[in-house]
Amino acid sequence: NMDIKAIYSDLPQLETDRLILRKLKKEDVSDIYEYGSNDQVSQYTTWPTHQTLADSQAFVDFVLDRYQNQMLAPWGIEHKETGKLIGTIDFVSWQPNHQTAEIGYALSQAYWGKGLMTEATKEVIRFGFQQMDLVRIQAKCLTKNIGSRRVMEKAGMTYEGTHQKVLKIKGQHWDVHVCAIVK
Repeated sequence: NMDIKAIYSDLPQLETDRLILRKLKKEDVSDIYEYGSNDQVSQYTTWPTHQTLADSQAFVDFVLDRYQNQMLAPWGIEHKETGKLIGTIDFVSWQPNHQTAEIGYALSQAYWGKGLMTEATKEVIRFGFQQMDLVRIQAKCLTKNIGSRRVMEKAGMTYEGTHQKVLKIKGQHWDVHVCAIVK
């Protein structure tokens, strides 16, 4: 059985045509603040809009601590052409005993609509099937999050259904689309 420490003791760097998926570093704080402080980006996320650089700093510190403790943690998405950190993608949960995991992601609005998140998601799916011994990978998004649903489907996931009022975020109950791909 794969275990979390085996992979996350040193999160491997992944690469696609246009992106490098790598560990976050302290230097990424301002890039993260740039998109994390955008209401459009955080509108359908579980996390609140970053109000100050300190919010982004706290997120990076949280992630660095998770790397340190060999826990599930995100890849930073670096855009090769600009060298900017433009988002994150991660397995938000992993159940090795069931060989299942769930992907989550966020992307800077300046980079929406270019197929970048689909590219990152496909690479993380490939990694999950090849390196983490997964048989099922799922993702969820709020029903209003059309862009995220499109990413899932373009990455090869199939819509499985809608879970009603499954998340309470920012004082509101939300319905969620579930999409998945099986090996």
